[in-house]
This record gives sequence, structure tokens and C-alpha cells, in this order.
Amino acid sequence: MMFELRHRLVFLRHGETDWNAQGRLQGHADIALNGRGEAQAEEAGKIVGRILGRDIARLSGFDYVASPLVRARRTMELARGSLGLDPFTYRLDDRLKEMSFGRWEGFTWPEVKAADPDMADRREADKWFLQPPGGESYAMLAQRLQPWLETIACDTVAVAHGGVARCLMHLLGGAATERAPMSDIWQGRVLVFEAGSYRWI
Repeated sequence: MMFELRHRLVFLRHGETDWNAQGRLQGHADIALNGRGEAQAEEAGKIVGRILGRDIARLSGFDYVASPLVRARRTMELARGSLGLDPFTYRLDDRLKEMSFGRWEGFTWPEVKAADPDMADRREADKWFLQPPGGESYAMLAQRLQPWLETIACDTVAVAHGGVARCLMHLLGGAATERAPMSDIWQGRVLVFEAGSYRWI
């Protein structure tokens, strides 16, 4: 069942890190943005300004919330700076953390397949429900996100992760559990959820 969102949610995926560039599974590992990621974050802020307008009083009335992982926090700070807002006036919410990849964190997917071929094959066949060893499935992440969605009381700008975006595409936009985990979510992209649908900006 889709979650009915009563307000607009402007979602930013954090900018690129060196682990993103290397194709490594980050999960809860706290990896900083690289130079390209910082530029992506500033550009995402400019895109948010085109969506929401440049009136500082109006922009200040939205809620701003980020995953506590450093790549998301830095993206929020650079994006807010691009909007002319105090970079550090925003909230953190643990529920917006990336899904945990458990023992696979730090590995590239070819390394996972070499180290644990049976589990890797099972996850490729059922990406939504299969839980990596010691980690979370997309289904578990979606359950973690639902209580956060219930707290949204006004138009909101959120910065988080690719796995979070995929779960929101399912929860708020009705993307099938077979399709949502396969969606490409590029670093620094802006995704708007509104009225039961979503669109990339």
C-alpha cells in the first residue's frame, strides 16, 4: 500500500564519494564527499532554488532534514549555502541512513560475487527482500522509513542515499518492489515526490 504524503518532499541524493566512484558498497560506512561530489551538492542546491523559488523567508519555512552520515550532511550544507541559507540550520534523522550492507560494506559487487557467490546470486534474484549478511534488505529499510514519513508536517527538503530514494519511490510513488531496487539514482540528483507520484529534476 502506498503512503499518502500530504506535503511536497524534495529529495537530494548526496554527492559523489571516492567509494561511489570505485563502485564500493557504502551502507553505514561514513565516507566523505570528493571534489566532484561537493560540486554536485552545490548544483543540487541551485536546482532546489529553481523548484522552490529564491525568497529566503519562504525557503526558511520548509523543513530541512538529512541522514547523519557525513556525505549527506555535507551535501545538505552545500545545498543550503547555494540557496543563501545558513548551511548548518537543519535536522538529522537516523531513519534516513543508507541501508546497511553488513559484511559487504567496502566491497565492490565483483568482490562480493567472488567472496559469497551464492548469496550474491540470491540477492540479484530478489533484491528487495534479500538481506545481506549482517545488513538490511530494502524491505527492512522501507519499514524504517515509514515512521519518518508520518512525521512530515510541511514541505520538506531531505538529503539521504540511493537506497532511501528507491524505497521512497516504492512507498510514495508506487514503484513495484521488483523495479524500485533496479532504478539508477545518480549522486547529486533531485527527486520531487508530490501527489502520489515522483519526478526527476
